[in-house]
This record gives sequence, C-alpha cells and structure tokens, in this order.
Amino acid sequence: MKKWFIHQPSEKAADAIRSASDLSLLCAQILASRGMETVQDAAAFLQCDGLADPFLTADMQQAADILNAALDQGEKICIYGDYDCDGVMATVILYSYLSEMGADVIYRIPEREEGYGLNAAAIAQMHADGVSLIVTVDNGITAIEEAALIADLGMHLVITDHHQPLDTLPQADAIVDAHRPDDSSPFHLLCGAGVALKLVAAMDGGDDTMALEQFGELAAIATVADVVSLSGENRYLVQLGLRLLANTERPGLLALLETAGLLGKPFTATSIAFGIAPRINAAGRFGSPSTAVELLLCEDPEEAGHLAQELERRNTARKAEEQRILEQIAAQVAEAPELLTRRVLVFAGENWHHGVIGIAASRLEEQFGKPIILITIEGDTARGSMRSFGAFSAFQCLNACRKYLSRYGGHPGAGGFSLPAKQVDAFQSAVEAYAASEFPEMPDLAIEADLLLLPQQITMENMMSLSALAPFGEGNPVPVFALCHAVLREVVPLAKGAHTKLRITYGPMALELLLFRVRPEAFPMKPGTICDFLVNAEISTFQGKPQLSLIIKDYRRSGLKQAKYFAAKQTYEKFCRRESLSAAYCRAITPSRQELIQIYQRIPESALSLDTLFGGLQNLPEMNYCKMRIAVDIFSELHLVQQNRWTEQVTRVSVQGKADLQASKLLQGLQKKGADVS
Repeated sequence: MKKWFIHQPSEKAADAIRSASDLSLLCAQILASRGMETVQDAAAFLQCDGLADPFLTADMQQAADILNAALDQGEKICIYGDYDCDGVMATVILYSYLSEMGADVIYRIPEREEGYGLNAAAIAQMHADGVSLIVTVDNGITAIEEAALIADLGMHLVITDHHQPLDTLPQADAIVDAHRPDDSSPFHLLCGAGVALKLVAAMDGGDDTMALEQFGELAAIATVADVVSLSGENRYLVQLGLRLLANTERPGLLALLETAGLLGKPFTATSIAFGIAPRINAAGRFGSPSTAVELLLCEDPEEAGHLAQELERRNTARKAEEQRILEQIAAQVAEAPELLTRRVLVFAGENWHHGVIGIAASRLEEQFGKPIILITIEGDTARGSMRSFGAFSAFQCLNACRKYLSRYGGHPGAGGFSLPAKQVDAFQSAVEAYAASEFPEMPDLAIEADLLLLPQQITMENMMSLSALAPFGEGNPVPVFALCHAVLREVVPLAKGAHTKLRITYGPMALELLLFRVRPEAFPMKPGTICDFLVNAEISTFQGKPQLSLIIKDYRRSGLKQAKYFAAKQTYEKFCRRESLSAAYCRAITPSRQELIQIYQRIPESALSLDTLFGGLQNLPEMNYCKMRIAVDIFSELHLVQQNRWTEQVTRVSVQGKADLQASKLLQGLQKKGADVS
C-alpha cells in the first residue's frame, strides 16, 4: 500500500485561472492544485510559442563557427553520442545535418560495456581514424581527463551536453551546456537532443525553422524518453514533435511505429514513453546502440523493417531478462524474508544484465515503496543501479558509502556505480548503516492526486478538456483523481482474465474502472465493499466515437487511518530488524489470545493480501497493522499459515487438532519485553 496525498486546490486560484482563460474549471482546479495562483502562472507554464535564440546559450556561437569551419575545410568530424534514446536521437540529428551539408563525418556511440561517455580507447581509435574534431552530444561535461587527452593528441573538441558540470570545466574549444554557471539562456532543461537541435539551428544562422521541420520529431522522442521537465521549450518541442511524428516520412520511424502497433493511432507523450523509447533503448541494452542509429538514418523501407524487427527482438529479450532478475530476487526473498524489512532493499545476483537492472530497480521501488539497489556480479567486479524518492537521495547515499565504490554518480532519484565484487557485502552493510543513522524514519512512497473528483464532474466534456494541459510527462504528470466512498458492485475479467474491470457505484453514478495487470481472482475486495480509488482518465475512439476510460492507479478500502497505518508498518519493520522498542510499544503490538483468534478466523484457505486482511480488522479496538503482522508471523511459526512475502499474501493451512498459541517463541519474547497478554 502506498501513501496517498490528495490535494485540495484553492477555490480562489481556480476561479481566477478559469475566469481569465478558456480553460475548463477542472483544468483550472488541476493547475491550482499544482501551485498556480493566477492566469499568468498558468500561461507561463502552458504557453511556449517557440525556442529561444540558440545564441543565448553559452559557447553556442563558437560551437557553430567551429563546426561550419570544419565542414568548409573538409576536416573529419566524429559525433560522439550516448547509448540511450536521448544520445541516439542527438547523434542522428547532428550526423544527419552534417551529412546533408557534405561534411566528412562519422559517428561513434560507446557500447554499454565501455561505460558512459568518452574513454581513452575510443579517443585513440578516433585519432587513428584521422578524426580532427570530436563533437559530443548528451555527454562530455565531466570528461576532464579525456578532454585533456584529446588536446594532447592535437584534436579539437566541442562539447554539447545537458548534465550538471563539475567545479572545473573540461578543456575544449567550445562547451555548450545551459548548466554552466555563466550561461544566460532563458531555459536550462533541454535534453541532449534538444541541445543538438539548437546547435543545428545555430549552424544554419540561428533560424530554427529548418531544424524543427527536419528533426523536431526526433527531439520530441528524446525529450520524453529522457524524462526532462515538460515545461517551457520542452513543452513546445513535444507538442510540435507529436504533430510531426503523425506525418513523418522517415522509413525508420514508420517501421518502428508499425512494429510497436502505433501506426495510424493518435500520438501522445505516453505513446513515446511506452512504445517508442523502450525499443530505442533496447538497442543499447541488448546489442549495439548503432542499430538504432542505423534504423533512424535508413532510407530503404525494407531494410528499415528488418532493423525495426531487430529492435523488437531486443526489447522482448529485455523484458525476459527483467522477469528473470525479478524471479531470482523473489527466490532470495523466499529464502530470507527479512531482506524486505531493511530500510533500503539491496539485492545482488550473478550476471544480471547491467542494462536491465535499472529498469528492474524501478519496478521494485514501485512494488515495495522503498529505495532499491540492484547489483550484478560479473567475476571480480560488480555494477549496480539505485532508485530512490523523497528525501532519501540516491546520490547522497552512494556518496556516503563511496569508500567501497570504484566509480559512482547520479542524482537524488537514481544512481549508478561499480565496485569490487568482494566489497558487495560491506557496501550493503554501509548502506543500511547510513540509512539507519540519517533516516530513523524512512520516507514513504506517495501517490499525489490532483483533487477529489465529484460524481457530477465525471463527464465526457470535462475529461476531454484535459487535453489542454497535454503533453503529459515529467513535471506535468497525467492528472490523478480520487474517487472516495465508492461501492464495489462487480469484479469482471478482461482479456481472458489477464486484467480486471470493476463496476462501482459512485454517488448516483454507475461507473466502470479498468485495473490492468491484476487478475480478477487476485483483486482483494468483494462486492459490497466501500472503496477509495485513484484513477487517470483516458479518452479513446471506438467506432468513430469518443470513449471514456477510468484507469485505476491505486485502491484501498475506505476508512483507512493512513498516518496510523504507516507508523505501525515502520514499527513492525523496526521489530523485525530487532531494533530497541519500549515496553509501551511492545504492549501495543502484542496480540492477545482473543485477538489472535479473531485474526486467524479471518484468514481463508485461499491467498489473501495482508492489506485486505487488515482492512477487515479495522473495526477491532486496539488493532494496528504491526500487531496484525506479528500475529501472522506467530501463525507462520506454528505452521498454521503460509506467507508469501513477495506478494504480501497469507493462506491458512489445514491442520489437525488445536495449536498451542503460547508455544510461539515470538509471542513469548514479546511477553518478556513487557507485554500484558490476557
């Protein structure tokens, strides 16, 4: 279960935005819930009529002049990119433009085995190939040693990047990065491909018309894929790029769209995030990122089809590897359930694909609501990926444990690192020690809802009006609405039972909600239950008519005292970690004999989620989540139930005769710590 935060938008702000604009009241309420107070605030966020002058970016003029001179003089240029979707798109943009202008240009993207950014071996090879000018895209801002090597070899270097610089900038002929301290450009959040597109515009004299027409859809794909804020110039790029994508003539993109099942359908940022970007990224994860570049540069539809199918195969392999990793972690948890009670969940395995562990870490963060670290051990070395949220910074955690690491980097939400395999256990202990020292109470993963949606607000017109806020993505998430105190009427299978439809009554309205990737038999609540839901609204077209779908993001039984629930959950984990608890705490979490009986009677012989079990116990006086979990642990110890820690489910086991609850060592231990059990 995740923490919910349901915003209550200011009526004054919503009215002010609504009355001075053509936005619907619902759109105005969403903007107000996101901190906007006036129509000027809303306009500043929603409206961007174009890209700022590229020459406002530091060193953009120098970079354009250097590239144009190298083009005129026939110098050999190498575009040096990155293996993710942003790096691929940036490479294609700059390489395509220079090729069309007749430049002697090649491109190079490091394989994942080489690691991110410039490296000495690649520089030596480029020098041997006669390259005189290296232009980085989506990397280079921290390549201090590599830049010095390039200068020593007599080559020139232009850096274009969008990442944060170090205190010292690399030695280069030009460094185009809006995060430079001396940069005065009005927008600093472009992705690498956005920076490359602006460089093309600068080389063309500063007018971005040609650059946008030729490469706008590529920049839009990269902007969504790299999860940069969809505000300002990024918002403009994606809005324009989606229109261009709908009319693209690039054989490579057409083949990719067909393979992804997107051809002929309306394009949204979500289409890019879940349909296009994973397939581009799969090229670098399972094979060479050059395959994705070749696809996007390809002009032969037949060849493009073959390359798109190759990316599809790699994406399928990525999914299979992700599932394999998760299954192995589930097996580790089955062997050692205490792993899940740590503040930070750290799992290591032999030869997990290093290009997939970051994706798997994100899945686990969502599943367990905790910071996650996954480590793949490859002989004597190991590589890891971390995901985090809230106040617990991934980068600060890695920095605190840096003495065990060979390399590390990242930001608050994610980090990557490498270390000797023999240091994995010590590193894991250091992570837990850091978390215990700095975060006695760990942050809870929360879902934010923009507002409580009333039944009368659920109209086709209202939901269609939300398109005025699109495109949605980082910094502008798809609106989330709360539906509270709805009555569950029916649980219906969808897609042969792979998904679930819920029929509910919400006030006077009968609604259908869609719950994906949950089978009907796994849905934990029965008809008649009063429930709360968090939902997204989607408009699709069926037989030429708009159709409204409400997609469930999370759900729970109504009446949950959220603060009490999460406090008790943290107490349970402290108890499992054998941290010191006062006698008063021990008394509060020790179930009485009568409570044990009442809890046991509510556990069926089919799997039941622990949260659902707790929901059915909330009317019991003195009941709390920690007490319930300890009761279930007592039953497990006495072989009365089976627990699946991975799915957080419990099942009653058939037994002969009566069990002696007092025989539980766990119960005895709590009693010795001061619990008064009747």
